[in-house]
Amino acid sequence: MTDVRHGIWLRLLAAFLITAMSAAVHEAAKTVAIGQIMFWRSVIALVPIVIYTALRSEFPQALQTARPGLHLTRGLFGAFSMAMSFVSLAYLPVANAQALAFLAPILVLPLAALWLHEVIGWRLYMAVGAGFCGVLGLLWDALERPGQGALIGVVAGLAYAVTMAFVRVHTKRMTITERPATIAFYFAITSAVVGLMTLPFGWAETTGPALLWLVVAGLLGGLAHIAANEAVLRSPISTLAPFDFTSLIWALLFDVVIFAQLPGIAGLMGMAIVTAAAVYVAVHLASRPQN
Repeated sequence: MTDVRHGIWLRLLAAFLITAMSAAVHEAAKTVAIGQIMFWRSVIALVPIVIYTALRSEFPQALQTARPGLHLTRGLFGAFSMAMSFVSLAYLPVANAQALAFLAPILVLPLAALWLHEVIGWRLYMAVGAGFCGVLGLLWDALERPGQGALIGVVAGLAYAVTMAFVRVHTKRMTITERPATIAFYFAITSAVVGLMTLPFGWAETTGPALLWLVVAGLLGGLAHIAANEAVLRSPISTLAPFDFTSLIWALLFDVVIFAQLPGIAGLMGMAIVTAAAVYVAVHLASRPQN
């Protein structure tokens, strides 16, 4: 029970860090290429990852692995997922892009039941389904502005959700034999290489505010990755998935405070539905016996 609760707190922390990173990427994408953001985010993320392993007296032992194929598969799918997420953030407000990301934990539930044999009750499915309906409301404003590239952002967000659902289940299976820090390290290396491969297509000059946003995104991304991997190590991913909904609150706050963007009526209704579904799921899971 204690490990499960720790996993939930770590997932809540990861949700905040990922949303803050998304805000930094949203700002950086105004002047910096997506592949360039991927490279900087991944390279800078290595700093907290290495410090984390050193504090745990696991460096450099944590970098040793007997499953390089699993890390390559996870890294490539994760890199593609990251790219799609960044494209979505480039064309959509943070809250709208985050709403699309909520499809990932929804898709995780059947995958967890199928691949990991986790038991998912019908009430949980109904609550998450209600959350999905709320997500559709949040997307309404973006779909009304296809001429501004919002449609590209929506398609990229859907691609992100599908691949991230696979990545999360794949990561859970990897934690059986692999340390969270090992997974985070090799993912950062793989995505940095993928991002570097876009250099011939043209990178922007990284100075001043753009460089600051890239560094912030990298540091937050590294910390979020560690927290997320530690969470799935301690708890079933079907238990953790609903708590990702809390990132919507942070995303909306960042949109209002930093970017001066407000959702429309449909967006506010969607947020209310998603929040209500998340609260119900949290209460339901808290009262459910854990193994």
